[in-house]
Amino acid sequence: MPNPTSDSAPHDGYDLAVIGAGCAGLAGAAAASELGLSVALLDMARQTGGQFYRRPAPELRVERPQALHHDWSVFTGLRRRVAASGVTRLTGHHVWSVTREDDGGGNVEWVVHAATGADGGDERPVRVRARAILLATGSYERHLPFPGWTLPGVVGAGGAQAMLKSGLVLPGRRVFVAGSGPLLLAVASSLAAAGARIPAVVEASGYLGYSRRPGVLAANPLKLGEAVTHGAALLRHRVRLSTRSAVTAAHGTDRVAAVTVSRLDRDWRPVPGSEHRIACDALAVGFGLAPQIELATALDCATRRAVDGTTALVLDGLQRTSVPGIWAAGETGGIGGAHVARVEGELAGIGVAAQLSGRGALVRTGRVRTLRRRRDRMRAFADVMAAAHAPGPGWTRWLTDDTDVCRCEEVTAADIREAVTDLGARDARSVKLLTRAGMGWCQGRMCGAAVTCLAASGGESVPPSAERRPFAVPITLAALSSPESPADADAPSTAPPDPAVTDD
Repeated sequence: MPNPTSDSAPHDGYDLAVIGAGCAGLAGAAAASELGLSVALLDMARQTGGQFYRRPAPELRVERPQALHHDWSVFTGLRRRVAASGVTRLTGHHVWSVTREDDGGGNVEWVVHAATGADGGDERPVRVRARAILLATGSYERHLPFPGWTLPGVVGAGGAQAMLKSGLVLPGRRVFVAGSGPLLLAVASSLAAAGARIPAVVEASGYLGYSRRPGVLAANPLKLGEAVTHGAALLRHRVRLSTRSAVTAAHGTDRVAAVTVSRLDRDWRPVPGSEHRIACDALAVGFGLAPQIELATALDCATRRAVDGTTALVLDGLQRTSVPGIWAAGETGGIGGAHVARVEGELAGIGVAAQLSGRGALVRTGRVRTLRRRRDRMRAFADVMAAAHAPGPGWTRWLTDDTDVCRCEEVTAADIREAVTDLGARDARSVKLLTRAGMGWCQGRMCGAAVTCLAASGGESVPPSAERRPFAVPITLAALSSPESPADADAPSTAPPDPAVTDD
């Protein structure tokens, strides 16, 4: 099948369907297409780039979107490769399921089910058929609740950065940044450069954990360079950095007006008497990222417990999952950042091309060996980073009984503790069945980590891996009950095509 060259002229069958148009997805789609495969690239956003290269909508006519990013030339290079190779870009496609079809003769085809439009709003169900799938679905923020975290003005750290990148707006003028993980430094420096006043960046962990692996640090100079760049930006804007501290409460009526900051011990338990209050009009808070693997777990792909407590996919050296025909790259295999996502996407694209075309020599080249070395080196650093910022068990001491843990269903910490201590729940699924925690619109993305930790504290059992869900994203009954049609030129996506690549 020839590679289509238009965003609005996809076909019903492809060699490869790539789900997610961030760093990993773009690299994988380009690599596979350059090696002769027909490729469809699906993403729910209106533009390619994922969360890392999120940018303002074309209607805003921003002249220099690269001002809010680094490595912009790498991104534009990926976009040029995708455009030149003829990848079919299906923006505004919310993939809610992937199913397998077998003709009985050993021929397997995968069917990607999606709803089109902004937020799936036009409710037109479509399908895309492919011989193989590359999951590049990225991640979402990990949230840990505390009293007051549902107040207006309290946003995720990544959410604050997304507001700035996509809408050129700040969550407030005096923005407190807190949580754990390297994302905090990037968020604080971006907000400060955009004009926000940052009273402090409060990191619940420390940075000494990095020093235990000097060899890994030395092998990843780019990561050290990023840290120096963000640190210099904070110094330039006179932003104070505090470690082993956390926001343990937010205060306000109609909006957050202040936060309580407490010192933490090594297990993240608040140190009595260390509390002090700081005024602010917004709080950007986040505790790292969690792999977005709902599509993979629904296909029964094997998972593993990462060092930071999140659940990631088990992948081989060429990014294959445990399910034949399904590859994955980027954050789905563990949180690692944009650099490792690009490398893994490239590896996966080559691996898919080698298998589907019968050209095994493609994976035995010097290029692949170099990519694998880079991947392994960066993954080693990612593990160090994850261990350094993994939440300590004592964070649950922040919670009062009336603190909402599941915001969608208004399930409090007391409700969950009752399910564990009085009703015998010992895992997140049991808590969910007894309290409805995780049954709301976000399907546990906001509260899942907290519910799992609270459930595990009731006993010695290990929390189960991510649940299998029939739907990876919310979908209306109208879309679910309507007949699917191929994503073809007669029924194009309502989202506009990705703008031409002209900015460097």
